[in-house]
Amino acid sequence: MINFNELRIENKLKSSIKYADFKVPTPIQSKSIPISLTGKDILGTAQTGTGKTLAFTIPMINKLILDKNAMALIICPTRELASQVMQTVLKLNVREIGIGNALLIGGESMQKQLKKLKKRARIIVGTPGRINDHLKRQSLNLSKVSYLVLDETDRMLDMGFTPQIELILKFIPKNHQTLLFSATLPNNILRISEKYLNNPERIAVGSLSTPIEKIKQETFQITQDKKYHELINQLVERNGSILVFVKTKHGADKIVKRLKYDGHSADAIHGNLRQSKRERVINGFRIGKSRILVATDVAARGLDIPLIQHVINYDLPQVPEDYIHRIGRTGRAGKEGSALTFLTPSDRSMWNSISKLIDPNFRPSQDEQKRKFKDKKKHRGNFNNDKKLKNKKKFFRNKDFTKSNFKNKKKKFGFTNNPKYFEKRSSNEVLEVSNKKKSRFEGKKKFKKRKRPKNFSFKKFRK
Repeated sequence: MINFNELRIENKLKSSIKYADFKVPTPIQSKSIPISLTGKDILGTAQTGTGKTLAFTIPMINKLILDKNAMALIICPTRELASQVMQTVLKLNVREIGIGNALLIGGESMQKQLKKLKKRARIIVGTPGRINDHLKRQSLNLSKVSYLVLDETDRMLDMGFTPQIELILKFIPKNHQTLLFSATLPNNILRISEKYLNNPERIAVGSLSTPIEKIKQETFQITQDKKYHELINQLVERNGSILVFVKTKHGADKIVKRLKYDGHSADAIHGNLRQSKRERVINGFRIGKSRILVATDVAARGLDIPLIQHVINYDLPQVPEDYIHRIGRTGRAGKEGSALTFLTPSDRSMWNSISKLIDPNFRPSQDEQKRKFKDKKKHRGNFNNDKKLKNKKKFFRNKDFTKSNFKNKKKKFGFTNNPKYFEKRSSNEVLEVSNKKKSRFEGKKKFKKRKRPKNFSFKKFRK
């Protein structure tokens, strides 16, 4: 497929694609759209920023134009991604087509969503949590869903949405078309595809573990206490918008506060923000109001902002795959970008895992291997010492531990050989000593019981 005009779709949809200025299809679009138009299930994998959203949106709208009673459901992992999918839907769903739609995400008014659903919404885009809320309220009816999309499925499973997704799928009829799209393809996704997809067509574009080639990747060896100072240097040296990834929400707020104090225009985005605040932050960054966006991994996927020119990994991600999604925020749609990663001595193990994911033939340097060997040796030595100490304790706790046994074992533990300490006293001497102790104790008792005479009195001291 060279252009969208070659597709066998409704003329209304063709004109809306042209009006939205979608000209040349990406590889994932040219491969998946013709197959999904035939009604087959799809298991699609591609790197982020390759146009997966349009790949399932065009066949969906075409199907709903042809079947006036059909519904479509798109499930996304995050609010940001769901909002961006809805924006793409609205670009194609112009007034001439006019299919009712509803965006069901957390952080937005439930009343507005209920009004949208009452107006016969046939395109539902949402996150698993809010979709389940409407199902419990019985405000959402999925009995007519004939087109299901699971977008960024690997991310949804990582976030623990598997039970909620399975609960949603119980409300959907068996006879429906399913399109599962993912950036990576782990074993848990393969199990889901076997369970819920019917003979899916496997579509893969590019490598799943290598970042986009046009992204220039750099690393910077640094200590933890000098990170912020180097971040300022990098912000001054670089031009254009910059996305900075950190590990925690608190860390994001802290860095933004310091950047603003130092005269930089910056904002933070993380899970603690309300949806309205998130949208204001993203829109402000998109129009250039704030040049720096400090984010946690909530923004690593689905954040489609063409202006991002640089990505700085202030902290490494918790999972190696998230590194690819982070740097995939730049260099989108064939444009060039750069990614800088700060590496501290404690990041060595995680960085090796990331490097191995990108390049399976990667081997750590000889210096690192020597360090690992020394660390293992130290650990082994400590373990052996602890084991010896435990064995000694077990020996002393043993019930069979007697004087004769002690005499046999004394040489092993380095005790004295002086015979005074072993079997010197006879049994009679031991009895005498015990009797003496007993009599002394009884004497003390008697002394305590002794009474003072009745005529005893204190005399006052007189000078």
